Amino acid sequence: MRKLIFLLLFVVVGLVLPERAIAVVPTISPSPEASASAVPIAIPTSVPDITQKTAETLGPLEQILESQILGPVWPTNPIKYAIRGAVGSGVPANTIVLLLLLPIMTFIIAFSRNVVGIRGFGIFLPAALSVVLVATGPIVGIGLFLLIVAVSTLLRLILRTLKIKLQYLPRMAFILWGVVVGVLGALFLAPYLKFSQLNNVSIFAVLILILLSEDFTRVQLGKSAKTAINLTFETLVLSLISFFFLTLKPLQEFVLLNPEASLIGVALLDLILGKYAGLRVMEFYRFRKIINQ
Repeated sequence: MRKLIFLLLFVVVGLVLPERAIAVVPTISPSPEASASAVPIAIPTSVPDITQKTAETLGPLEQILESQILGPVWPTNPIKYAIRGAVGSGVPANTIVLLLLLPIMTFIIAFSRNVVGIRGFGIFLPAALSVVLVATGPIVGIGLFLLIVAVSTLLRLILRTLKIKLQYLPRMAFILWGVVVGVLGALFLAPYLKFSQLNNVSIFAVLILILLSEDFTRVQLGKSAKTAINLTFETLVLSLISFFFLTLKPLQEFVLLNPEASLIGVALLDLILGKYAGLRVMEFYRFRKIINQ
């Protein structure tokens, strides 16, 4: 099962990272006349962060809304008109897109759990972590994710080695203190390491990652470090899959232009998924010898 999880992880990373790669443009030696009149063209080097209210994200989304021709309000367009009214009164269009995408993300996570067999830490945390990856970028997000997991594990081992017995909540508070110190250290070292991507990390992203460390530590204390590590990597896989769908421009445009169909369709899919009681994909692999007999 672990091999399959790592395979999924590398596949999703391979799908995601090319979107954020810097475009390479072939160099052509122009004539002197062309050089004098040439106008530099700005080439986008990354996917716009739809969690931020910037001209790079709001402009295209608002243009998409303005280009849509609406029919009568009832019975098929009430949410479309509500979105137009909200955006016209100042609500960021990217916030509406993220809210419309969230039910799709939770369905994907539930599908991965019930049909595929990838567990993770519930349904909220992978969805929130995928939004963090959108806000920070996959490299920074995964780096902070692994840093927090490493600090949590190290502090737990130190407490066990020194035989310091603490009650649950004080122990969690101490571990979260260590996580905060670790994240601060990474932020302080960023200028010296010339890693400018860490400079724009928001407190929202850090809080979600710290929340993840709390679940990680809780599983470590209640079950085992191996189980916690497995659940952590499965959570990361689910978050990367969700991140991939969150950054799909066709999907963003679809939910913005067809909110009624999106919300009703996801609700129906959730109800259908809730009736599924068969074997999961990973269980077919796990019990393959029994099934083949």
